[in-house]
Amino acid sequence: MSTPIDERGYAHPGVLVSTEWVDAHRDSGQFILVESNEDPLLYPSGHIPGAYEIDWANDLNDPIVRDYVSGEAFAELMSKIGATPDSHIVLYGDRSNWWACYTLWVFHLFGHTNCSIMDGGRLKWVQEGREVTREKPVVLDSNYPIRERNDSEFRAFRDAVRAHAAEGGQLVDVRSPQEFTGEKLHMDGYPNEGALRGGHIPGAKNVPWAKAVDAETSEFLSADALRELYLQGQALDANRETVTYCRIGERSSHTWFALKFLLGFDKVKNYDGSWTEWGNSVGFPIEK
Repeated sequence: MSTPIDERGYAHPGVLVSTEWVDAHRDSGQFILVESNEDPLLYPSGHIPGAYEIDWANDLNDPIVRDYVSGEAFAELMSKIGATPDSHIVLYGDRSNWWACYTLWVFHLFGHTNCSIMDGGRLKWVQEGREVTREKPVVLDSNYPIRERNDSEFRAFRDAVRAHAAEGGQLVDVRSPQEFTGEKLHMDGYPNEGALRGGHIPGAKNVPWAKAVDAETSEFLSADALRELYLQGQALDANRETVTYCRIGERSSHTWFALKFLLGFDKVKNYDGSWTEWGNSVGFPIEK
């Protein structure tokens, strides 16, 4: 049986809610439920009743510029799920909430920080035999106000990361060991996303993102286990500035979430340019 969230010793336990809590309160109007997956076929095949879908590629990313959507587009997206600036958004999805954490991170860029992750995601909900439906919720346009994105607190950019690395700053590469060493340019089963060189940013520590969760339940590990993984295992300091990265910033948003909210790293940013940018940048050093 899983340890209750409030007994795991997290710095900010309120950022996680259990499947039991969601099931008991999903008709209460206390929150808006959002599913965000890597696999676009999962949501139409069955989702938690009342859950909206946010597609990480089509809804959060600008189709022309490699960047996130404008304030206007974000306001339109939030209006379509009936959100107001005060709405509590509960996110969940496949791949141990990998994409749900990515969506939460983008929400934070727009100042919508009243968000939680349903611990265990789709996998745990289905494993427990809870109700799913193919019926989509009614869209209730809420006229969400336009907010300009603020990248300064949670997002890192290439040149700042280079300066950070040159100063011996903490970097966490959350890719597989084979990607970290340069043996492979991409994850197994995925296409190469454009990196010409293999390796990692000099000085980075390698902690694959999925080590932060239980492989069977997709739930996050306890704070003690996370400290053993990141602090004891890699000598990371929760008080120092830290940058997480992967290949395009999705897996590293999961680690950003774990470090910031579960372990209390106050100065952690996600470098979404990640290896597809760094590995292709002229004059930027790498290690293998």
